[in-house]
Amino acid sequence: MSAFRRITSIISAPADTPDLALAQWSALRRQVPLLYAMLVTNTLIVAWTHFRVAPIELTVYIPAALVLLSAVRTAMWWFTRSYAIGAAEARSNLNAMIWVGSAMALGFTAWSFSIFPYGDAYLKSQIAFYMGITAIGCMFCLMHVRAAALAVGICVLGPFTAFFMASGQETLMAIAVNLALVIAVLLIILLGNNRDFADLVASRSAMAQRQIDTQRLLDENHRLANIDSLTGIPNRRSFERKLREFLASAAEQGRSVTVARIDIDNFKSVNEIYGQITGDLVLVEVAQRLSQALCEGTVLARLDGDNFALVTEEQGDEAAHLRYGQAIAEAFKPSFNMPLGVVRISASVGMAASGPDETAETLFDHADYATWVAKRDKRGGCVLFNDRHLQDLRQTRHMEHLLDTANLDDEIYILVQPQFDVSVGETTGFEVLARWRSPILGEVSPVDFIPLAERTGQINRVTQVVLRKALVACAGLPRGIRLSVNLSANDIGSPTAMEQIVALFGAHKSACRIDFEITETAVMRDLRQANQSLLTLLGLGARIALDDFGTGHSSLTHVQKLPLHRIKIDRSFVAEVTNDPASRAIVKTMVDLCRNLGISCVFEGIETEQQLRALVSLGGTVMQGYLFGRPMKPDQLDEYFKRERALRHIEGREAG
Repeated sequence: MSAFRRITSIISAPADTPDLALAQWSALRRQVPLLYAMLVTNTLIVAWTHFRVAPIELTVYIPAALVLLSAVRTAMWWFTRSYAIGAAEARSNLNAMIWVGSAMALGFTAWSFSIFPYGDAYLKSQIAFYMGITAIGCMFCLMHVRAAALAVGICVLGPFTAFFMASGQETLMAIAVNLALVIAVLLIILLGNNRDFADLVASRSAMAQRQIDTQRLLDENHRLANIDSLTGIPNRRSFERKLREFLASAAEQGRSVTVARIDIDNFKSVNEIYGQITGDLVLVEVAQRLSQALCEGTVLARLDGDNFALVTEEQGDEAAHLRYGQAIAEAFKPSFNMPLGVVRISASVGMAASGPDETAETLFDHADYATWVAKRDKRGGCVLFNDRHLQDLRQTRHMEHLLDTANLDDEIYILVQPQFDVSVGETTGFEVLARWRSPILGEVSPVDFIPLAERTGQINRVTQVVLRKALVACAGLPRGIRLSVNLSANDIGSPTAMEQIVALFGAHKSACRIDFEITETAVMRDLRQANQSLLTLLGLGARIALDDFGTGHSSLTHVQKLPLHRIKIDRSFVAEVTNDPASRAIVKTMVDLCRNLGISCVFEGIETEQQLRALVSLGGTVMQGYLFGRPMKPDQLDEYFKRERALRHIEGREAG
């Protein structure tokens, strides 16, 4: 059964595919000239040996016609050997070759039979040998095209066998039988080779397709590895590579390279208000706007989230750089019309131009620092990194290193500033203020080291130290006095930081009298995580205060959604309350809001009696500022309370 299947597989035609047709055509173009050369040579030899015994028509004219036809076909194949054709044309030419080959085989066979009667036994044997060997040779030349080989074999073998079997001569009949068997065996061999050839072509085609698929996957992986999937522009990896290429080219040509980092201001609020899908649509349009605003030769990339960057050739002097950066920032001014509403955002741009021997890392670091300065001092605008920034950056990096390696338990200490309730005439709490005394830098302003700690991720360590010392100080305070401790966005947004805070409270078994102050910026990073963190703090018995109220973008939203006990009115409203009717109206609204919501409010930055009287007239009660006391060390609190009690005693006697 297996032998039968083997024979069947050999005889059956291989699948006709475009690749097989092209491969057959290519092989045929190399072998057909040899086929015609063999035909012409063998025919001329037979015609020469029969020249004296056969009519001239059979030895000259007919052979000449056959040779001419072969020569024409050879020339046609030779001149088209270098032409590139498609699979359909190759298949058409192969079909034509089958018919032409069959016709020529019949023609040469007919000529052989016509010349056979002439001559002696040797010449007749030559005709038999000529037909047999020529047929075999032609079949081998056509071995890659099974239909053509079969057609030639049948067109020669059929008439040959019939002719010699009908001659009645035993020798000729034996020759016919022998030739039939030989050609039959050769046909089986040729068909098997043809099947192997087809399998080889199919295997090569499959391998080529796999190579194509592999290359396509490699190209796709390379694209995915270097292109941002959301915006379709280069990503951080591609940007870093292009930056190094730009710097290398600029160094060879003595030019400069400009890098800009673009940071969208408060982009998280877009995701919170409109959702992430709208946020993604905004980022896509941002990429499109930036691409249109950039000059030729600039590479724009999305680094991550809402951060973009570009690298371009030198833009000229400082004024040209700033004009270019401002043009980038102005691309954000038109509103973004999204399906869920109109989105308005701005972007801060930091630029840096390369100097001699500048590395990609330092150049990007300079642009990154310039962006931070822009967000701090010129939000929505552009800042170009200069020598003053370089000096500040070096100092910042030095401070960053010292903070990272500092023994914070020894170097961080706390001060407390009183919060005075004028309605009861006594202090009800203190705000805890962190201070850093570095053995190398000396006293470092919190304005400098707190933002630095937040940027470098050290703020959690600072918070832990401050809270630990606040809990110790709280244990020695009179009953009813509370301490307010500030939490950063990193603290609120980190479950690990919350676990550490819980552990600290667990180590201090006394009742919790801590108020945690959070800013709107901390809340806006992740409102859901902020809520979870605040619920954790509430479970400890702490209270929550919203700091710097009125300076953010979504204050009323946060007041409504967050579990707040107190609001701290920013000092910017207090400073103008005595001479600005608008400030007075805003303060009055805030006081009424707190009263209606059942939460207290604290006014910060009170420095004059006039400010105090104005705030009291508007309904304010709890005050904090230099008018009531400057920040002091916890060990000075006993003296502070003694003075306060003495002052209340004097005021009571005067009132009596």
